[in-house]
Amino acid sequence: MDEVPLRQEWIQRAACADEDPDLFFPVGSTGPAERDQEEAKRVCERCPVARQCLTYALRSGQTSGVWGGKDEGELAKLRRKRRGAADREPVGQEIRRAG
Repeated sequence: MDEVPLRQEWIQRAACADEDPDLFFPVGSTGPAERDQEEAKRVCERCPVARQCLTYALRSGQTSGVWGGKDEGELAKLRRKRRGAADREPVGQEIRRAG
């Protein structure tokens, strides 16, 4: 797994910084939770650091909540896709990337 930096300066510029964190971590997947999740994604759409947020979530193994505009299911799908790409990467590429 990629290294995750300890300091995350981008967080201070996140559109969600002044939002209720519960919006991004709804309990359940239907009704009010579904509405919260969609609202959280709308916040992410206007966020200047959504890409950094998504990268952080994937690298640090976040499995719940909305990160970078992606919900839990979308995050899991992206992780599977990344693992599949890493499995197909030639050995020489893997060594160069790690160094």
